[in-house]
Amino acid sequence: MFTRKKLYALAAAGVLAMGASACGEDEEEPAAGGGGGGTEQAAEGGGEAGKVAVLLPDSKSSVRWETVDRPFLQKAFDDAGVEAEIMNAEGDKSTQQQQAEQAITNGAKVILLTNLDSGSGAAIAANAKAQGVKVIDYDRLTLNTDAVDYYVSFDNEAVGKLQGQGLVDCLGDKQGARVAVLNGSPTDNNATLFKNGYDSVINPKFEAGDWTEIDDQSVPDWDNQKALTIFEQMLQKADNKVDGVLAANDGLANAAISAIKQRKLPQVPVTGQDATAQGITNIVKGDQCMTVYKAVQKEADAAAKLAIALAKGQKPNVETKPVNNEMKDVPSVLLEPVAVTKENITEYMNAPDFPKKEDICAGDAAALCAEVGL
Repeated sequence: MFTRKKLYALAAAGVLAMGASACGEDEEEPAAGGGGGGTEQAAEGGGEAGKVAVLLPDSKSSVRWETVDRPFLQKAFDDAGVEAEIMNAEGDKSTQQQQAEQAITNGAKVILLTNLDSGSGAAIAANAKAQGVKVIDYDRLTLNTDAVDYYVSFDNEAVGKLQGQGLVDCLGDKQGARVAVLNGSPTDNNATLFKNGYDSVINPKFEAGDWTEIDDQSVPDWDNQKALTIFEQMLQKADNKVDGVLAANDGLANAAISAIKQRKLPQVPVTGQDATAQGITNIVKGDQCMTVYKAVQKEADAAAKLAIALAKGQKPNVETKPVNNEMKDVPSVLLEPVAVTKENITEYMNAPDFPKKEDICAGDAAALCAEVGL
């Protein structure tokens, strides 16, 4: 399963093939490519670009939004000479809605939206559509709306499958392994997709009696402090007997690791996602067995190119596949994730959105970094 170099190459090759758009008015909604892929043709015309508003969700569910997405998005818009305002709702749905309304008032022609949940996201999209503003779902799909024009993300079920297979590989042939499952936020469609992916791998282990599921709980709002409390309760219920943890991202993984250490329990395999500096450090130290690396720069660049074309009144030239949001097929760009373990960290160290050595190898991880080639 871990043909990571191949997956990474596919991710690089499969990112947008966005050609330079020529000018033109956008007179109709973009159509999804049939049969799993299509190409939007660039329109003629165009002129001065309108403004773009980027609505990020928070800074505590994952450090990526502020440390990775924001700077790469800002650079992409600056390089294109397009005015963009990047805002963060810090987990507040009302704040995000107000930010969207203010952005439209200030002249935004495109909204790049990472919703806090589908209900509030759909309301933002509907208001934007009513005022002629294009909407791109960024990283998270907004369900039950016809007001979204594009979706840019990763193949999120593939993310979950990598996590599930990662835990299988880390536990090896251990029979009767007692496994806890920490899911992401129940209001985040991505968390549902991640779970679909890893459940397809680990549920057969439970059903066959190879593993025992000690608990399976979702963490509201991806809140790491809530995750710590939930996992402590799991350990209490299980008499501290746990052999592995399927954690949906690095923040939840670190919460589980913290609880395990507080109780002075032995290290057990813990999965993660986002390839954060904390997650990679935990892998180096043996506290976490894997994470999932998503090349966020490619995601940010793909979304920015779409937004720039739409802000100029152009139809982007982009390969898409239809993703159904329970109301319509949204033309979508999906990138491929890769699994990262102690054995292949060095393969990604030069990637611009991968944690730097000085951040990974600080403190008591310094001596261990040499052992993995860092």
